[in-house]
Amino acid sequence: METTTAETSSTGAEGAAAHQPLTTAEEKRKMKLLVAMDESDGSFYALKWALDHIFCYPIQPDLEESNMITLVHVQPIYQPFIYPAGPVVYAAPAVIDAVKQAQAQNAAAILSRALHICKERKIKAETLILEGDPKDRICQAAEQLHADLIVIGSRGLGTIKRAFLGSVSSYCAHHVHCPVLIVKPPSKEAHK
Repeated sequence: METTTAETSSTGAEGAAAHQPLTTAEEKRKMKLLVAMDESDGSFYALKWALDHIFCYPIQPDLEESNMITLVHVQPIYQPFIYPAGPVVYAAPAVIDAVKQAQAQNAAAILSRALHICKERKIKAETLILEGDPKDRICQAAEQLHADLIVIGSRGLGTIKRAFLGSVSSYCAHHVHCPVLIVKPPSKEAHK
């Protein structure tokens, strides 16, 4: 971002000019970062990468509110029936409740771990748990929160798996209004 400076002089004498940065509305604007989280190592790597590269300077107390990270986890809607190739088999209400409770606990554990990482780096973060298709819900959340940037990990699917399963990161990159930063996991050769 460009910094603009202005010269001012209290006496009008040359050499007494002081350089003061002008602050614009854009510079004062808060950055809203949305980080998509799931249980994969790739999403936690993406969060750490974003914290290390986007928020690489310590937050000053007067600027504490200037940047906000929203950690978003999308859990799939539980389908209470099985319909692979035969008759519809409905699940009992107790089973549905147990599955939904397990999903809620899983989401809480994922976001708790992510919040801990943010707190270690003194970055303010909030969490959001959504239900539905991750591709659509992440894009909707970015629109509703007016996110400036989405950070999302890449699972590193091959071409065939990506064609059948779809890529959340690719979908978001093509369907959301803001920039999307797709963070690839480090290569295995880099760790040797």
